[in-house]
Amino acid sequence: MTFNTDIEQAVKEAVAEALALEDDEVTPDAAITAELGAESIDLLDVLFRIERATGVKLEAADLADHIQGGIPDEVFGDDDGTVSATGLAQLKRVMPQIDESALVGQLDAERVIDLFTVANLVELVHQRGAVASA
Repeated sequence: MTFNTDIEQAVKEAVAEALALEDDEVTPDAAITAELGAESIDLLDVLFRIERATGVKLEAADLADHIQGGIPDEVFGDDDGTVSATGLAQLKRVMPQIDESALVGQLDAERVIDLFTVANLVELVHQRGAVASA
């Protein structure tokens, strides 16, 4: 499996099949939960389908770890559950599409997954596949 087109296609198909969507609805910039309607059980189905198609094993905790980048909860968010400046900087690294300045003081840590797009998932699968093959 070549890493670019094949991984992208496998992720797109996994999302489309798990969420019963048409292929053209699954665009790189579509947020998986907020726009495509995935719930936590759907994410597990997507990850299972990706593993079956690519051999790259991902678990739900891997998504959270990737998004949070190993930053402890108390540093990632403040006492009110809002993502901190440190957390926003991490989010910008893994989700370059976000406008972190527009989210300062407004992003609930529980809603971060709503920003995670198909393209972000493709990138994570690329990274995990590269690590697994190294």
